[in-house]
Amino acid sequence: MYEIILRLSVSVIFLCFGLVNGQNFSVLDFDATGDGQTDDSNAFVKTWNAACGGGGDISILLIPAGRTFLIQPIVFNGPCRSSNTKVQLEGIIVAPSNKEAWSNPNSRMWIKFSAVLGLVIVGSGTINGRGSSFWEQHLKASQRPTSLHISKCDNLIISGITSIDSPKNHISIAACTNVVVSNIGLFAPEDSPNTDGIDIRDDCIAINTGNTNINITRINCGPGHGISVGSLGVNGGSAAVSDVQVTQCTFNQTMNGARIKTWPGGQGYARNISFENITLINAKNPIIIDQQYIDKGRVYSAEKSAVAISNIKFIDFRGTTLKKNAIKIDCSATTRCKDVLMNGINITMADGKQPRVDCKNVDGKSEDTILTHDCFENI
Repeated sequence: MYEIILRLSVSVIFLCFGLVNGQNFSVLDFDATGDGQTDDSNAFVKTWNAACGGGGDISILLIPAGRTFLIQPIVFNGPCRSSNTKVQLEGIIVAPSNKEAWSNPNSRMWIKFSAVLGLVIVGSGTINGRGSSFWEQHLKASQRPTSLHISKCDNLIISGITSIDSPKNHISIAACTNVVVSNIGLFAPEDSPNTDGIDIRDDCIAINTGNTNINITRINCGPGHGISVGSLGVNGGSAAVSDVQVTQCTFNQTMNGARIKTWPGGQGYARNISFENITLINAKNPIIIDQQYIDKGRVYSAEKSAVAISNIKFIDFRGTTLKKNAIKIDCSATTRCKDVLMNGINITMADGKQPRVDCKNVDGKSEDTILTHDCFENI
């Protein structure tokens, strides 16, 4: 795996979409071929080193349109010298054609950004994880890489890009504060494998522990497993996720829609989370809170604690589902789910029938007269 490491002082300025001035560093100027066959990893390394090491208010790493760039697993490390670093993705980035062609077949991440404050990833381009060879080998989630992993990148913006055929989850965000994700497309075949936690065909986007103030807007997800908070609290671990807003998203033939999932025995909290203005097109499980989440191959342990879930909103869901039990709120008897609000839930089955709601250990309210009203024990 390529490592790009720069240890420089940095000041943080939140980057707005309208900020366009700055120094441009095109990968073509650093010997990238862009034919989709030649390994351009070294060219990306050199371009990043120049962009991240450049001064000024903003440095722009440009991946131009009309070209396809093959890269191996790569890490873009900060801090960077410029106040903000922008990755302008207009072309196509592809992973190696199959698992055996990866420089490190055991890599768990394909493209990673770490400790880059004020990172902006925008454009109309595509990243293609070429995940089919991983799926065909029926590998566990722990044996497959994430396409795009971002950690410790406060004031993060991702907008406009498309991710297809990730071997595992499309995008994983960890330990980031102030995140805006909008207008992106996440696509994989419907028969790509359904495995665990932060896995594609498990999640289009997974929000993991250590994240706060996350805004996800206008995402077209599907097929896939929707947008998830978690899984949290694995192996008794402590989780902290708060202030997450998911709005104006579409779940098209996804296995799940809006989901929060925690392991039995976990600790910490997931709170102040809202899913609003959601369109469903034959989504199988539109709304889920699962505090009994157990990954395949793991042994269930007796619950002695649970991640505390509170102040959760599901508002204005409309569309169709393929599953009779469309809404499942399965909370822990240890902590219960508290202050859950479900309003404007207008979900019908694809055949026009009314779906069912299953709720357990949940406190909250709903103004709806059908479907969700009977979910709560404390009305």
